Amino acid sequence: MKAPILGLVGALAFTFGGVFSEAHAQQPKRGGILQFAISAEAPHYDPHASDTYATLHFSSPFYSTLLTYDLSKFPAIKGDLAKSWTVSPDKLTYTFVLNEGVKFHDGTTLTSEDIKATYDRLRNPPQGVVSNRRATFADIDTIETPNPTTVVFKLKAVNSSMLDHFASPWNTVYSAKDLAADPAGPRTKINGTGPFTFVEHVKGSHVAGKKNDNYFKKGLPYLDGYRGVFTLQAAAMLNAIQGGQVLGEFRGISPAERDRLVSAMGDKLRIEESSWTLNLLVSFNTEKPPFNDVKVRRALLLAIDRWGGSQGLSRISTLRAVGGVVRPGAPLATPEAELAKLPGFGKDIKAARAEARKLLKEAGQENLKFVLWNRNLAMPYTPAGIFLVDQWRQIGVEVEHKQSDTAPYIAAMQSGNFDVAIDFSNLFNDDPTLSLTKFLSHKKNPLNMSRANDDEVDKLYDQQLREGDVEKRKALIRALEKRVFEQGYQQPLLWWHRIVPTHKVVMGWKMSPSHNLGADLAEVWLNQ
Repeated sequence: MKAPILGLVGALAFTFGGVFSEAHAQQPKRGGILQFAISAEAPHYDPHASDTYATLHFSSPFYSTLLTYDLSKFPAIKGDLAKSWTVSPDKLTYTFVLNEGVKFHDGTTLTSEDIKATYDRLRNPPQGVVSNRRATFADIDTIETPNPTTVVFKLKAVNSSMLDHFASPWNTVYSAKDLAADPAGPRTKINGTGPFTFVEHVKGSHVAGKKNDNYFKKGLPYLDGYRGVFTLQAAAMLNAIQGGQVLGEFRGISPAERDRLVSAMGDKLRIEESSWTLNLLVSFNTEKPPFNDVKVRRALLLAIDRWGGSQGLSRISTLRAVGGVVRPGAPLATPEAELAKLPGFGKDIKAARAEARKLLKEAGQENLKFVLWNRNLAMPYTPAGIFLVDQWRQIGVEVEHKQSDTAPYIAAMQSGNFDVAIDFSNLFNDDPTLSLTKFLSHKKNPLNMSRANDDEVDKLYDQQLREGDVEKRKALIRALEKRVFEQGYQQPLLWWHRIVPTHKVVMGWKMSPSHNLGADLAEVWLNQ
């Protein structure tokens, strides 16, 4: 029989307690339309090919996954489409028994063939289809479907993170019939098994869903429907929350925005806070001169005063913690004293900038000019970009800060049409394998926007994935981190701090360290 599986996670910290008890103390009420803010518009509908929360907040209510996280006991894992599962003693075979009678929104019945087709698309996408999770499922050897409600995954090698991968919110399950007709169909068409069915997407305005009366989890959802309102400007989002046009924003706001809402709304507002499994990265296009020169990349990283920057940026943005490839405070994160020895994390910024100028001179780039590519999201991309421009100015580098909407931003990153960019590592737990996939060679993982290919990094990644001894695994993670930072392909700028505002009438929504989780709205209800 299955049992809850606990992953690695830091403790959550809420500024206002009693949220769970508040929700559970009352009988959920049925009905109503939840309106909430989404501060970016999804570039497309397909979570398999996305790494932005905008796609999940748009699409998650329409879909189900094989497993999911139990946010009341995070990071425990529970079944979603899977009713139960077993893992063989050698950890090479994962057998899932599916819930019976699950229907897609078009009325067809879900079977194990739909699970197989979905994971075949994730691990080996056909031509013209993008899978950002391809590297995640490289260890799957075969997928068998002995009957309509059983699916068996057989692995080539032990993967200590596999159950977490099966619980990923990005691995939405599609219809095998739909994928056979059009493998790229999920980018523009929605047919899931989730708690809500698709109503409409009005570009620049909103996405709307209505209650799925045939949802396989009996009694859910409580809402009649929802409307996600695109509010790309922070001021518009805050005004909408304050005025009651939307009842919350489930990604996160800045400390200053929190303080404004608390001052204006008082006890009508609920604020929940947590550390965040998300960071911004400085990413260099290693295929484009002069950023194909390690001296140039290292110089630009050395010029960044992260320790000083975290103090200032944490007061005005969601950026806060200085950390390496694993979230600060997590069990396998690099301790501060060790981190400070790595390029870009030293605490003597004067000496670091002197070294940076020396490296630029050696590279013949004393008068370096380039464009910094960035998203136009006010929080925290804009302050991060302004900060970096100022940091590089202090070593004589001239930078143009270019920001754009999410869709063209991602298109430019994926095509390699940029010099230097502010990228993001969008995680849903503290599993090191998850965070390290970002640094795998670009040939293995398209999410590595630096486009760097490094066999040594790939070797260390694979070794830590197979290693069962915690201390040995730590050493391998440190070695991988050191290699990536010394080569300067890409590097975390700062890790985020999550602050979520909702009207107190919004009940049943659960906070977590990841804005990628809890987006299906199945258990949310309105106390009005």
